Amino acid sequence: MSEHDIELRDVRKAYGTVTALDGVSMDVDRGETVGLVGRNGAGKTTLFKLLVGHETPDEGAVTVAGRPASAGPAVRERVGYLPEHAGFPPSFTGREVLDFHARVRGIGDRDCMVERVLRTVGLADAADRAVGGYSNGMNRRLGLATALVGDPDVLLLDEPTAGLDPAGVAAFHDVVESLSAETDVTVLVSSHVLPEIERLCDRVAVLDDGRVAVEGDVADLRRTAGDTTSVVATVAGDPGEVAADIAASVSGVAEAAADPPRVRLSVERDVVFDALAALDDTGTVVDVEVTEPGLAAVFRDAVGASDVALAADASGGGGGGRD
Repeated sequence: MSEHDIELRDVRKAYGTVTALDGVSMDVDRGETVGLVGRNGAGKTTLFKLLVGHETPDEGAVTVAGRPASAGPAVRERVGYLPEHAGFPPSFTGREVLDFHARVRGIGDRDCMVERVLRTVGLADAADRAVGGYSNGMNRRLGLATALVGDPDVLLLDEPTAGLDPAGVAAFHDVVESLSAETDVTVLVSSHVLPEIERLCDRVAVLDDGRVAVEGDVADLRRTAGDTTSVVATVAGDPGEVAADIAASVSGVAEAAADPPRVRLSVERDVVFDALAALDDTGTVVDVEVTEPGLAAVFRDAVGASDVALAADASGGGGGGRD
């Protein structure tokens, strides 16, 4: 049996004259958490529709949990899907929502399944409250709970934290990380929020105009992206003077700027330690943070230099719209 829970082979899908996917091939191994990123219109939503059998490819093959995605119920019973916009009757309790989903999936011991997924997503204490009183974060975790009913092999998360506040995002991430650590569920996450992909995912695929522009291990891509490292130091002295001293004394500092009480440096990788030593010599450093290039640089390089602003947007906010 294949170790791939998701397989796409030269998949093409068009809507009239618009090509949504153009020869996409990718694998997701059992137990992996993989991120899918791209601008609106890149093909992410179309790919998810193919994986749950709501659409069929014009060409190519899609296999999920060892079955052709076109197998309908036989596939969907092995897939948990959290769409970007999931709503529930506000008068229902969390327990009633999950009992309904368990009944639809034909779960035998529904009470046991419902209790387990409630604990998994951290909603056991709110199980008997009407979901109309849930916060946005609680509603998203309830949506995740519905996707977990039936113990799926594959979990598809479409913009899972869009619109959540930082506390809601953190709570959702904690649940996904626990699932990844404690089970062998395969997770595919579509998100505009690049730090979310960096935190949750083992690998990432960047879609651009219906094609996979770049794919690889998150850590490896981060290491190879960009030529400079960011150094941010909080200083007790005048940050303007400190920035000027570093720029004058260390070759390879591409940028040195004051952002009181911080100094922000963009430094060529091979002189990072020289810059840190020069900072230390000023005797003013309170703390310092060094950051390698992130997925924003990978995204920028994959979709083209003209899309730098889009990469910055993708790394800092929730998604939405047609994609």
